[in-house]
Amino acid sequence: MEDAGIGWIAAIIIGGLAGWLAEMFMKSNMGVFMNIILGIVGAFVANLILSLVGVSLGGWLGYLIAGFIGACILIAVGRAIKR
Repeated sequence: MEDAGIGWIAAIIIGGLAGWLAEMFMKSNMGVFMNIILGIVGAFVANLILSLVGVSLGGWLGYLIAGFIGACILIAVGRAIKR
């Protein structure tokens, strides 16, 4: 997470916000801890996918956007696996 240009505390806060936004958008009920995890892991997943197509998001806003996109992807994958 350090290469995103933000510290660990900021990553937790921004990851939590991204996870919460994804939770609201996807209409799921995860809880605060899972929102943080989804936001951080989601940012990693989204940055990985975006880097494959040549897109790079930096700074806290890029981390928030990537976290939101990635968390939505993870929620959708989780729902598909549950079914």
